[in-house]
Amino acid sequence: MSAWPNPTPPDRWRPDPARQQRADYQVADLSNLPDDDSPRVELVDGALQVTPFPTLDHQDISGLLRTWLRCHAPADIRATQAVAVELGDNTSRRPDVLLCRADVPSDRSTLRPQDVVLAVEIVSPGTRRIDRFAKPGEYAAAGIPFYWRIEQDPVHVYAYRIGDRVGPGGERQYELVADGPDVIELTEPFDIKLPIAEITP
Repeated sequence: MSAWPNPTPPDRWRPDPARQQRADYQVADLSNLPDDDSPRVELVDGALQVTPFPTLDHQDISGLLRTWLRCHAPADIRATQAVAVELGDNTSRRPDVLLCRADVPSDRSTLRPQDVVLAVEIVSPGTRRIDRFAKPGEYAAAGIPFYWRIEQDPVHVYAYRIGDRVGPGGERQYELVADGPDVIELTEPFDIKLPIAEITP
Protein backbone atom coordinates (compact mmCIF):
# COMPACT_ATOMS: atom_id res chain seq x y z
CA MET A 1 0.00 0.00 0.00
CA SER A 2 1.45 3.35 -0.96
CA ALA A 3 0.81 6.58 0.90
CA TRP A 4 -1.38 9.30 -0.51
CA PRO A 5 0.51 12.09 -2.31
CA ASN A 6 0.90 15.37 -0.47
CA PRO A 7 -0.25 18.13 -2.83
CA THR A 8 -1.28 21.46 -1.34
CA PRO A 9 -4.96 22.34 -0.76
CA PRO A 10 -7.52 22.34 -2.28
CA ASP A 11 -6.46 19.17 -4.13
CA ARG A 12 -4.65 17.30 -1.36
CA TRP A 13 -7.38 14.65 -1.11
CA ARG A 14 -7.00 13.68 -4.76
CA PRO A 15 -5.72 10.18 -5.55
CA ASP A 16 -2.68 9.50 -7.66
CA PRO A 17 -3.90 9.73 -11.30
CA ALA A 18 -1.97 6.63 -12.39
CA ARG A 19 -3.38 4.49 -9.59
CA GLN A 20 -6.87 5.85 -10.19
CA GLN A 21 -6.61 4.97 -13.89
CA ARG A 22 -5.41 1.46 -13.05
CA ALA A 23 -8.18 1.19 -10.43
CA ASP A 24 -5.86 -0.50 -7.97
CA TYR A 25 -6.76 1.27 -4.74
CA GLN A 26 -7.62 -0.97 -1.80
CA VAL A 27 -9.96 -0.42 1.14
CA ALA A 28 -6.91 -0.04 3.40
CA ASP A 29 -5.89 3.06 1.40
CA LEU A 30 -9.01 4.91 2.56
CA SER A 31 -7.56 5.26 6.06
CA ASN A 32 -4.95 7.64 4.59
CA LEU A 33 -7.55 9.98 3.08
CA PRO A 34 -7.48 13.33 4.95
CA ASP A 35 -10.49 13.82 7.22
CA ASP A 36 -10.75 17.56 6.64
CA ASP A 37 -11.66 19.21 3.35
CA SER A 38 -12.28 15.85 1.68
CA PRO A 39 -15.38 15.04 -0.37
CA ARG A 40 -17.74 12.13 0.19
CA VAL A 41 -15.81 9.23 -1.32
CA GLU A 42 -16.64 5.59 -1.99
CA LEU A 43 -14.29 2.96 -3.42
CA VAL A 44 -15.68 0.84 -6.26
CA ASP A 45 -13.62 -1.89 -7.89
CA GLY A 46 -10.40 -0.13 -6.96
CA ALA A 47 -11.38 3.34 -8.20
CA LEU A 48 -12.37 6.27 -6.00
CA GLN A 49 -15.79 7.78 -6.69
CA VAL A 50 -16.89 11.14 -5.34
CA THR A 51 -20.54 11.02 -4.33
CA PRO A 52 -22.81 14.08 -4.56
CA PHE A 53 -23.43 16.00 -1.36
CA PRO A 54 -26.96 15.29 -0.11
CA THR A 55 -29.86 17.73 -0.18
CA LEU A 56 -31.72 18.92 2.92
CA ASP A 57 -34.68 16.63 2.14
CA HIS A 58 -32.33 13.66 1.72
CA GLN A 59 -30.75 14.35 5.09
CA ASP A 60 -34.12 14.90 6.76
CA ILE A 61 -35.37 11.51 5.52
CA SER A 62 -32.12 9.89 6.61
CA GLY A 63 -32.27 11.41 10.09
CA LEU A 64 -35.96 10.64 10.60
CA LEU A 65 -35.51 7.03 9.50
CA ARG A 66 -32.48 6.48 11.70
CA THR A 67 -34.38 7.90 14.68
CA TRP A 68 -37.42 5.72 13.94
CA LEU A 69 -35.30 2.58 13.61
CA ARG A 70 -33.36 3.41 16.76
CA CYS A 71 -36.61 3.73 18.71
CA HIS A 72 -38.14 0.51 17.37
CA ALA A 73 -35.26 -1.92 16.75
CA PRO A 74 -34.58 -4.68 19.29
CA ALA A 75 -31.64 -4.36 21.66
CA ASP A 76 -29.35 -6.57 19.55
CA ILE A 77 -29.56 -4.23 16.53
CA ARG A 78 -28.12 -0.72 16.27
CA ALA A 79 -29.25 2.01 13.84
CA THR A 80 -26.66 4.38 12.42
CA GLN A 81 -25.88 6.53 9.36
CA ALA A 82 -23.23 6.78 6.62
CA VAL A 83 -20.72 4.32 8.11
CA ALA A 84 -18.41 2.67 5.59
CA VAL A 85 -19.03 -1.00 4.78
CA GLU A 86 -16.12 -2.96 3.30
CA LEU A 87 -17.72 -5.06 0.58
CA GLY A 88 -14.38 -6.47 -0.60
CA ASP A 89 -10.69 -5.68 -0.75
CA ASN A 90 -11.25 -2.92 -3.29
CA THR A 91 -14.86 -1.80 -2.69
CA SER A 92 -16.34 0.25 0.15
CA ARG A 93 -19.78 1.87 0.28
CA ARG A 94 -21.51 4.17 2.77
CA PRO A 95 -25.24 3.38 3.07
CA ASP A 96 -27.33 6.41 4.00
CA VAL A 97 -28.83 4.50 6.93
CA LEU A 98 -28.02 1.03 8.20
CA LEU A 99 -28.75 -1.47 10.91
CA CYS A 100 -25.80 -3.36 12.33
CA ARG A 101 -25.28 -5.84 15.13
CA ALA A 102 -25.24 -4.06 18.50
CA ASP A 103 -22.13 -5.96 19.61
CA VAL A 104 -19.94 -4.23 17.00
CA PRO A 105 -17.40 -2.11 18.94
CA SER A 106 -18.41 1.57 19.04
CA ASP A 107 -14.96 2.78 18.00
CA ARG A 108 -15.16 1.06 14.61
CA SER A 109 -15.25 3.41 11.60
CA THR A 110 -15.85 0.63 9.07
CA LEU A 111 -18.10 -2.41 9.09
CA ARG A 112 -17.88 -5.82 7.46
CA PRO A 113 -20.85 -7.21 5.53
CA GLN A 114 -21.49 -9.76 8.29
CA ASP A 115 -21.91 -6.85 10.74
CA VAL A 116 -24.72 -5.33 8.67
CA VAL A 117 -28.36 -6.39 8.92
CA LEU A 118 -29.95 -3.72 6.68
CA ALA A 119 -28.53 -1.19 4.21
CA VAL A 120 -30.71 1.76 3.15
CA GLU A 121 -30.13 4.11 0.23
CA ILE A 122 -32.14 7.29 -0.35
CA VAL A 123 -32.29 7.99 -4.07
CA SER A 124 -31.22 11.44 -5.27
CA PRO A 125 -31.17 12.75 -8.86
CA GLY A 126 -27.42 12.19 -9.09
CA THR A 127 -27.48 8.65 -7.66
CA ARG A 128 -30.49 7.02 -9.33
CA ARG A 129 -28.67 4.35 -11.34
CA ILE A 130 -26.23 3.56 -8.53
CA ASP A 131 -28.91 3.25 -5.82
CA ARG A 132 -31.37 1.33 -8.01
CA PHE A 133 -28.97 -1.07 -9.68
CA ALA A 134 -25.30 -1.02 -8.63
CA LYS A 135 -25.54 -0.87 -4.85
CA PRO A 136 -28.24 -3.53 -4.38
CA GLY A 137 -26.19 -5.90 -6.53
CA GLU A 138 -23.07 -5.22 -4.47
CA TYR A 139 -24.86 -5.50 -1.12
CA ALA A 140 -26.54 -8.76 -2.11
CA ALA A 141 -23.29 -10.24 -3.43
CA ALA A 142 -21.64 -9.35 -0.10
CA GLY A 143 -24.40 -11.17 1.81
CA ILE A 144 -26.16 -8.22 3.48
CA PRO A 145 -29.57 -9.78 4.13
CA PHE A 146 -31.85 -6.74 3.74
CA TYR A 147 -31.87 -3.66 1.52
CA TRP A 148 -34.27 -0.70 1.39
CA ARG A 149 -34.45 1.83 -1.40
CA ILE A 150 -36.25 5.08 -0.62
CA GLU A 151 -37.47 7.27 -3.45
CA GLN A 152 -38.20 10.94 -2.79
CA ASP A 153 -40.99 13.28 -3.90
CA PRO A 154 -43.13 11.56 -2.83
CA VAL A 155 -41.38 9.38 -0.27
CA HIS A 156 -41.84 5.72 -1.17
CA VAL A 157 -40.05 2.79 0.49
CA TYR A 158 -39.09 -0.42 -1.33
CA ALA A 159 -37.99 -3.23 0.99
CA TYR A 160 -35.92 -6.16 -0.28
CA ARG A 161 -34.46 -9.32 1.22
CA ILE A 162 -31.94 -11.82 -0.11
CA GLY A 163 -33.81 -14.49 -2.02
CA ASP A 164 -33.06 -17.82 -3.66
CA ARG A 165 -32.71 -16.27 -7.10
CA VAL A 166 -29.15 -16.10 -8.41
CA GLY A 167 -27.57 -13.86 -11.02
CA PRO A 168 -25.57 -14.88 -14.10
CA GLY A 169 -22.40 -15.11 -12.01
CA GLY A 170 -24.05 -17.31 -9.38
CA GLU A 171 -24.48 -14.44 -6.89
CA ARG A 172 -27.66 -14.21 -4.85
CA GLN A 173 -30.07 -11.35 -5.58
CA TYR A 174 -32.63 -9.33 -3.66
CA GLU A 175 -36.32 -9.85 -4.05
CA LEU A 176 -38.95 -7.21 -3.29
CA VAL A 177 -40.99 -8.11 -0.21
CA ALA A 178 -42.93 -4.89 0.41
CA ASP A 179 -43.35 -1.37 -0.89
CA GLY A 180 -45.70 1.48 -0.30
CA PRO A 181 -46.23 5.22 -0.08
CA ASP A 182 -48.25 5.00 3.16
CA VAL A 183 -46.95 2.25 5.43
CA ILE A 184 -44.40 -0.57 5.32
CA GLU A 185 -45.17 -3.72 7.30
CA LEU A 186 -42.49 -6.38 7.66
CA THR A 187 -41.59 -9.27 9.93
CA GLU A 188 -37.87 -9.12 9.11
CA PRO A 189 -35.32 -8.08 10.27
CA PHE A 190 -37.81 -7.42 13.11
CA ASP A 191 -41.52 -6.65 13.35
CA ILE A 192 -41.90 -3.34 11.55
CA LYS A 193 -44.90 -1.13 10.92
CA LEU A 194 -43.43 2.08 9.57
CA PRO A 195 -45.80 4.93 8.66
CA ILE A 196 -44.16 6.72 5.74
CA ALA A 197 -45.42 10.05 7.10
CA GLU A 198 -43.04 9.62 10.04
CA ILE A 199 -39.99 9.73 7.76
CA THR A 200 -41.33 12.40 5.39
CA PRO A 201 -39.90 15.92 5.90
